[in-house]
Amino acid sequence: MINVQVRTESGEIVLRGSCRLDWMETVQRIDDDKFPFLGSLLPYADTMFNSRQAERLRREIANPSVREIIGQDSVAEIERLCLQVESGSHLYLWFLGD
Repeated sequence: MINVQVRTESGEIVLRGSCRLDWMETVQRIDDDKFPFLGSLLPYADTMFNSRQAERLRREIANPSVREIIGQDSVAEIERLCLQVESGSHLYLWFLGD
């Protein structure tokens, strides 16, 4: 499972996402050529996005095919966390692999 968090530059957790992305059932099915940000997530590693990357990720997950794969609840949660990163200062979106 992949968990999502918003963290400061120093690593302090600002928000914890409630969604958990199942690699085998969802993220693995993402076409990483069409969706390079979401497609770059790994099941056993951490991935961090800055505010500009979070904005691009948010645009990717707005695609109906992504919504179908990862689910509406996960999309809504990731959008909320992306917006937090975009509106803050020195915040990062972290996807934490198992």
